[in-house]
Amino acid sequence: MIDLTRFNPARIVPAIKRRINERPFLKSWNESELGKNNREVLLQYKDKYKGKRLFLICNGPSIKDMDLSVLKDEYTMCLNRFYIYFDKIGFKPNFLVCVEGMVLEQFADDINNLDIPKFVNYRYHKELDKCHYLKEAYSFNPFFQDDLTKPAHFGGTVTFASLQLAYWMGFQEVVIIGMDHSFAEKGMASTVEVRNYEEDKSHFDPNYFPKGIRWVLPDLEKSEYGYRIANKFYKEHGRQITDATVGGKCTIFDKGNFKEIIKQK
Repeated sequence: MIDLTRFNPARIVPAIKRRINERPFLKSWNESELGKNNREVLLQYKDKYKGKRLFLICNGPSIKDMDLSVLKDEYTMCLNRFYIYFDKIGFKPNFLVCVEGMVLEQFADDINNLDIPKFVNYRYHKELDKCHYLKEAYSFNPFFQDDLTKPAHFGGTVTFASLQLAYWMGFQEVVIIGMDHSFAEKGMASTVEVRNYEEDKSHFDPNYFPKGIRWVLPDLEKSEYGYRIANKFYKEHGRQITDATVGGKCTIFDKGNFKEIIKQK
């Protein structure tokens, strides 16, 4: 059943404005030298890791209790501000993906200073250098994009964007960890909130989003819609998404045991 409360001016008007404001970025993506060069770089990643396994590291509190050092020799992709955990795990993941505007605006310097391949929202190409860019599609209905030289729908979550990138790279199986799919904060989904909490209890570090930082309240319903699309697309093409999150609340993907999966080379 569709939640009709989602269709209200507080949600619809900003969505329309975003689509209008996106026109120059779409033109730049299609016609600029930067857009052309970026698409050529993305093509170099097409099926580069065909048949391999990827661990997609999300940022839920559950990863605090996991030994992630065992992933040092695996292919790994992390999200948003996971870089603050690099010293803790003793290695740097192979890739970082960050497409959320609030994160990119407020932590651009951090991301610019990372020395791993970074895939970020093309809208912020002026603020973020030495990155690879993904163009966001602003259609109302999420879809799975298997050609990242074209705009992709991010589905309201960087995890959905990352699953499309992993598919583009050719990974046969994606194992998700740290996707707790549960947040301490309450409020209308997709609205911007200025954090007034002393500790961030929704992520693996209490300072992940410090007090005073702006962030977008998660839209779990929209996320699940995108996850179903991704899960279906992977299975239809003979690939697999496994959710090995410890205690995760998401019920969309096949479940797996992290320790058992690690043993399977």
